[in-house]
Amino acid sequence: MTARVLDHPGFAPELLALSAVEALGPGAADWAERLRARYPDASADGLARLATRRFVRSAGAGGAAAALAGFFAPLAELASVLWTHSNLVLHLAAAYGRDPAHADRAVDLLVLTQVHPDPESARAALDAARAADDPVEGAWPRAAEAAWRLAAPLTAQAGGWVALRLAARLLPGAAVLAAALGDAAAADRLAARAVAAYRPRQSQSNHSRGSSA
Repeated sequence: MTARVLDHPGFAPELLALSAVEALGPGAADWAERLRARYPDASADGLARLATRRFVRSAGAGGAAAALAGFFAPLAELASVLWTHSNLVLHLAAAYGRDPAHADRAVDLLVLTQVHPDPESARAALDAARAADDPVEGAWPRAAEAAWRLAAPLTAQAGGWVALRLAARLLPGAAVLAAALGDAAAADRLAARAVAAYRPRQSQSNHSRGSSA
């Protein structure tokens, strides 16, 4: 997959979304099946809360670890975020009865992580990525383009890394704390978008009425 991403850097997010569904989807399905077998009365919302807590914590831990990576901190954070966000979305899909290993989950990943604005553009990009044949020339330009497209959803945090470096000089441990809180908050926002997408409409209406009661 790394070689294919470097051969076709313009499709880096799409290729990694396909890979994530293939690699992580079956594990998410097994997780949901085990919990339903152990707790037959557990609701989909209950499973979703478990998944959200698990991967929000994981995002915070990953952000803290990335902040300790020095010069490579942004790259370490990117790897951590990609893994955590993919797992979070696929586990939430499984919690609400969607097949996390289905090809449509790659579309969901691209839309929910805001790489694409809608399912139609995500599907078109995935189709183009699958059909891509001849590699793009130039190793370094390919790697740079791949890194840029992969980091696009995180550009809002780019200024945050500057602030972290300044904070680290003034307050020992501030960078680690800020990275942990920031990545946990980003995962929590992603979970909210995924739940809104996967929760059945009737369940959403009942949840809203219950919240307002």
